[in-house]
Amino acid sequence: MIVFSSLQIRRGVRVLLDNASATINPGQKVGLVGKNGCGKSTLLALLKNEISADAGSFTLPGTWQLAWVNQETPALPQPAIEYVIDGDREYRQLEAQLNDANERNDGHAIASIHGKLDAIDAWTVRSRAASLLHGLGYSNDQLERPVSDCSGGWRMRLNLAQALICRSDLLLLDEPTNHLDLDAVIWLEKWLKSYPGTLSLLSHERGVRAPGG
Repeated sequence: MIVFSSLQIRRGVRVLLDNASATINPGQKVGLVGKNGCGKSTLLALLKNEISADAGSFTLPGTWQLAWVNQETPALPQPAIEYVIDGDREYRQLEAQLNDANERNDGHAIASIHGKLDAIDAWTVRSRAASLLHGLGYSNDQLERPVSDCSGGWRMRLNLAQALICRSDLLLLDEPTNHLDLDAVIWLEKWLKSYPGTLSLLSHERGVRAPGG
């Protein structure tokens, strides 16, 4: 679980959070709503270990895998679907290990890695990536389109799909409906309802809330 205890976070002389305490249980879906500048993204940065609290403490299981939406997307020649698959870090690590084992012709290592790939259903990774992209509005023809050919809004959808495909224990979403049309928003809400991990969703709109929250 995630535990915040008597937390204080400042930005210069401004106090964003003061004596804040909360507990988020595994699998819980939590929505944080507030106007821009009130400290929502700062709390997310704390969870990502990008900043430290000025007072108090928070604990997060050290074994948890975190996922969030990157705000920048390089103009890569890489196909959109391959960019999304990069979000499945465990798969990419095993893929790299398998390539290395094949180059060394290490039969024992190859068999071991194949077992690990089977355990995470790695052979479905491409269909999972395609399903996420379809849900976010990409057509079949766009799956192989280079990332560099996508506009800014469509690149943000790629970053969102990359976060969703990650085998995460904690999913951090900051204004996730930005750049999405209504169909994609409805799809995302359904997807998040079935997400088995812990979800923290940030928004400045009261009408947006964590599914099940």
